[in-house]
Amino acid sequence: MTNPLFDLAGRTALVTGSSRGLGRAMAEGFAAAGAHVLINGTNAERVATAVTEMQAAGHSVDGSVFDVSSEAAVAKTFADFDARGIQIDILVNNAGIQFRRPMVDLDLADWQRVIDTNLTSAFVLGREAARRMIPRGRGKIINIGSLTSELARATVAPYTVAKGGIKMLTRAMAAEWAQFGIQANAIGPGYMLTDMNQALISNPEFDAWVKGRTPARRWGHPDELAGTAIYLASSASDYVNGQIIYVDGGMLSVL
Repeated sequence: MTNPLFDLAGRTALVTGSSRGLGRAMAEGFAAAGAHVLINGTNAERVATAVTEMQAAGHSVDGSVFDVSSEAAVAKTFADFDARGIQIDILVNNAGIQFRRPMVDLDLADWQRVIDTNLTSAFVLGREAARRMIPRGRGKIINIGSLTSELARATVAPYTVAKGGIKMLTRAMAAEWAQFGIQANAIGPGYMLTDMNQALISNPEFDAWVKGRTPARRWGHPDELAGTAIYLASSASDYVNGQIIYVDGGMLSVL
């Protein structure tokens, strides 16, 4: 029997970038906890596949195809939700991209693309969600940070800056919206076995570094984010606000 503190029945969750990877794992966790989940991505075929697979597993799921980096697309999506009577109770700003290049060789367009997708989109989606959550007096916003919310690595400057910004955006959301019953928190995943990390996973030297640097001595699995996500989406975290929880196998805790 599900502990009622963690029961998401009757709630609707929008998880951006959730047709695969970390987003898909969190979406499945929410659905298993009773939420109705909206799967998002820009690839309609991939979103449809994820929806079909999750529905086949008995989950309540629909698709929502839009580009999180387009303010117009986000505004239209929320207007469509309003017209259909869909209330977003839980927003997870998970969509993100990576781009590796030394800063001296980095074009402004590539910098801006990463910032827009990984940081600005969280502000825009959070703003649209909060405008609707505030009159209801409740809501959960979960932003996805990174180890680079705390520490930098060479060749991923725009990603590092965006994820550092996610930590402070989360605190800004809490500062303004906590009074309206909205909890805004973040999750900082460690090195996870995802498509976006495949080049690193396949690099024997980097693979050995991750396993040696992480106290758990392994990469994380996407579904290991689900518990933290459910906690932050549920009534169990109603007095938790402006925090970032690292799910990293202990990496940030040791030298």
